[in-house]
Amino acid sequence: MKLRYFSHSSFQITTNNGKVILIDPFLDNNPTSPVKSKDVKADYIILTHAHGDHLGDSFKIADKENTLIIAVNELADYFLGKGYKAHNMHIGGSYNFEFGNVKFTIAHHGSKTPDGEYGGEPAGVIITIDGKTIYHTGDTGLFYDMKLIGEMNKIDWMLLPIGDNFTMGITDAVKAVELTNPGTAVPMHYNTFPVINVDPFEFKNKVESINKKCKVMEFGEEIEI
Repeated sequence: MKLRYFSHSSFQITTNNGKVILIDPFLDNNPTSPVKSKDVKADYIILTHAHGDHLGDSFKIADKENTLIIAVNELADYFLGKGYKAHNMHIGGSYNFEFGNVKFTIAHHGSKTPDGEYGGEPAGVIITIDGKTIYHTGDTGLFYDMKLIGEMNKIDWMLLPIGDNFTMGITDAVKAVELTNPGTAVPMHYNTFPVINVDPFEFKNKVESINKKCKVMEFGEEIEI
């Protein structure tokens, strides 16, 4: 299985049998993404919430016949109302898809579509594929239930924001890693805009100082996981 980081909170998972899953595909108006919407296709798009920098280019990328959008109930309904395929879920619920299991978790943030529609509750997402578990926290502040998430799930890869201002900053993100105890932490949601400029290697050093692993992925980088 491969994990690719486009930048901001946008990731691509490619399964061993070739299925492509995008998470929060904010590409075209993302100044740090080396990849644009025309360059990608998706079998599935998983959305953590409805803000423009997360819903991103879903409408451009999704094929109405072949792409399934996975989101909390209200956001899934938003896509269904525009003629797209969607699977409605909600926080605490899980579902076994063809590629693996998806479960939505809480996230402390907001959610409104770019055209002002209510996007439901913001969420994090736990994705289990081929025995590996990825926890994409979505946009969130620190919350103590991350400890419970880590106790109930063996998190191999934790993708979490460090940019501060709209989400956790570095100090809180390090605490989130401590609580969740993932195999490897990957920072996200930083350096896209001046207000969230931070040094990801400061985060890496602090994570490693508490004897946890951290991988700073370059924008556009793809790794085997």
